[in-house]
Amino acid sequence: MIIESVRIVVTTTKREQVRRALAAWAGPTAVESGCISCRVLQESSNLDALCYEAQWRNRDDLLQHLRSDHYKRLLILMELGSEAPLVEFHTVTETKGLDLIEFARSAP
Repeated sequence: MIIESVRIVVTTTKREQVRRALAAWAGPTAVESGCISCRVLQESSNLDALCYEAQWRNRDDLLQHLRSDHYKRLLILMELGSEAPLVEFHTVTETKGLDLIEFARSAP
Protein backbone atom coordinates (compact mmCIF):
# COMPACT_ATOMS: atom_id res chain seq x y z
CA MET A 1 0.00 0.00 0.00
CA ILE A 2 1.13 3.57 -0.69
CA ILE A 3 -0.16 6.63 1.15
CA GLU A 4 -0.23 9.86 -0.84
CA SER A 5 -0.30 13.02 1.26
CA VAL A 6 -0.59 16.61 0.04
CA ARG A 7 -0.69 19.62 2.38
CA ILE A 8 -1.70 22.99 0.93
CA VAL A 9 -1.60 26.18 2.99
CA VAL A 10 -3.87 28.87 1.56
CA THR A 11 -4.83 32.39 2.52
CA THR A 12 -7.92 32.71 4.68
CA THR A 13 -9.77 34.36 1.78
CA LYS A 14 -9.12 31.35 -0.52
CA ARG A 15 -9.62 28.65 2.11
CA GLU A 16 -13.27 27.81 1.41
CA GLN A 17 -12.80 27.94 -2.37
CA VAL A 18 -9.84 25.56 -2.26
CA ARG A 19 -11.51 23.28 0.32
CA ARG A 20 -14.57 22.89 -1.91
CA ALA A 21 -12.42 22.30 -4.98
CA LEU A 22 -10.40 19.64 -3.17
CA ALA A 23 -13.56 17.91 -1.95
CA ALA A 24 -15.00 17.91 -5.48
CA TRP A 25 -11.71 16.60 -6.85
CA ALA A 26 -11.47 13.83 -4.25
CA GLY A 27 -14.81 12.26 -5.20
CA PRO A 28 -13.71 11.03 -8.64
CA THR A 29 -10.32 10.06 -7.23
CA ALA A 30 -11.96 7.74 -4.70
CA VAL A 31 -13.43 5.61 -7.49
CA GLU A 32 -10.21 5.33 -9.52
CA SER A 33 -8.79 1.86 -9.97
CA GLY A 34 -6.57 0.99 -7.04
CA CYS A 35 -7.74 3.77 -4.71
CA ILE A 36 -8.46 2.26 -1.30
CA SER A 37 -9.53 5.52 0.34
CA CYS A 38 -9.39 9.24 -0.26
CA ARG A 39 -10.16 12.19 2.00
CA VAL A 40 -9.70 15.91 2.52
CA LEU A 41 -8.89 17.23 5.99
CA GLN A 42 -8.40 20.62 7.60
CA GLU A 43 -5.78 21.01 10.31
CA SER A 44 -7.13 22.06 13.69
CA SER A 45 -3.96 23.95 14.61
CA ASN A 46 -3.86 25.89 11.32
CA LEU A 47 -7.25 26.34 9.67
CA ASP A 48 -5.55 27.57 6.48
CA ALA A 49 -3.83 24.20 6.02
CA LEU A 50 -5.79 21.69 3.94
CA CYS A 51 -4.66 18.11 3.53
CA TYR A 52 -5.53 15.55 0.90
CA GLU A 53 -4.73 11.93 1.68
CA ALA A 54 -5.25 8.82 -0.42
CA GLN A 55 -4.29 5.19 0.00
CA TRP A 56 -3.31 3.25 -3.12
CA ARG A 57 -3.24 -0.51 -3.53
CA ASN A 58 0.15 -0.49 -5.29
CA ARG A 59 2.73 1.60 -7.14
CA ASP A 60 1.23 0.97 -10.60
CA ASP A 61 -2.17 2.28 -9.51
CA LEU A 62 -0.55 5.36 -7.98
CA LEU A 63 1.53 6.06 -11.10
CA GLN A 64 -1.56 5.75 -13.30
CA HIS A 65 -3.27 8.29 -11.02
CA LEU A 66 -0.31 10.69 -11.16
CA ARG A 67 -0.24 10.52 -14.98
CA SER A 68 -3.97 11.18 -15.39
CA ASP A 69 -5.53 14.37 -16.71
CA HIS A 70 -7.57 14.40 -13.52
CA TYR A 71 -4.37 14.81 -11.47
CA LYS A 72 -3.55 18.02 -13.35
CA ARG A 73 -6.39 19.67 -11.43
CA LEU A 74 -4.70 18.87 -8.13
CA LEU A 75 -1.47 20.37 -9.42
CA ILE A 76 -3.38 23.57 -10.22
CA LEU A 77 -4.89 23.60 -6.72
CA MET A 78 -1.40 23.23 -5.25
CA GLU A 79 -0.40 26.42 -7.08
CA LEU A 80 -3.12 28.34 -5.18
CA GLY A 81 -1.23 27.82 -1.94
CA SER A 82 0.42 30.70 -0.13
CA GLU A 83 3.57 28.56 0.25
CA ALA A 84 5.05 25.51 -1.42
CA PRO A 85 2.88 22.42 -0.90
CA LEU A 86 4.15 19.47 1.10
CA VAL A 87 3.81 16.32 -1.02
CA GLU A 88 4.74 12.92 0.40
CA PHE A 89 4.36 9.29 -0.66
CA HIS A 90 4.77 6.62 2.04
CA THR A 91 5.19 2.96 1.20
CA VAL A 92 3.56 0.78 3.84
CA THR A 93 4.70 -2.81 4.14
CA GLU A 94 2.68 -3.76 7.22
CA THR A 95 -0.39 -2.46 9.02
CA LYS A 96 -1.28 -3.26 12.61
CA GLY A 97 -4.35 -2.36 14.63
CA LEU A 98 -5.67 -3.01 18.11
CA ASP A 99 -3.65 -6.21 18.20
CA LEU A 100 -0.44 -4.15 18.48
CA ILE A 101 -1.86 -2.10 21.35
CA GLU A 102 -2.89 -5.30 23.12
CA PHE A 103 0.56 -6.79 22.57
CA ALA A 104 2.34 -3.66 23.83
CA ARG A 105 0.18 -3.32 26.93
CA SER A 106 0.35 -7.01 27.86
CA ALA A 107 4.12 -7.38 27.42
CA PRO A 108 6.16 -7.35 30.63
